[in-house]
Amino acid sequence: MELELAERLENSDLNSRHGEHIILRLTYISCYNDLNANVEVARIPAQAQRNNERNGITGALVLNENYFLQSMEGARPVINGLLRKLVKDDRHFSLQVIECCEVEQRRWSKWSMKYLTPSDQNNEYVLKFSAGTSFNPYLMSSSQVMMFIDTLSKLQEKEEKRALKKRL
Repeated sequence: MELELAERLENSDLNSRHGEHIILRLTYISCYNDLNANVEVARIPAQAQRNNERNGITGALVLNENYFLQSMEGARPVINGLLRKLVKDDRHFSLQVIECCEVEQRRWSKWSMKYLTPSDQNNEYVLKFSAGTSFNPYLMSSSQVMMFIDTLSKLQEKEEKRALKKRL
């Protein structure tokens, strides 16, 4: 029993030396690579959900036919490792980090990866938070990006609740 406790404390100490106890939020934008098949992009949300769940990452992903916008949270070494993979991922290009900060509390704690899409139904919010008439995260400030994701997620949650009530 004491040996097991000592091993756990040692592993805990090793983990804290690499920053596993520090939660990092990383938000980035990128452009969709037209050379990819649409099928490949369609797999991204499900793939991200599986991988993120396994790695303790939470977040939200907004994508359309032109852009990716993602905000994710997790242990600092895990997020840094994921960023290295994202930079090499040829499904997108022109990746720009728009926010990277340590957080006390997760903003996206409910989702391993919430998948959101700008649509005709929520176009008023695209206009509200973007500098143009269509979704282009490159024209948004980091605070506009976060408000946009928050707004889309709240709208989607309302829709999901409404759909659930209809089924009952």
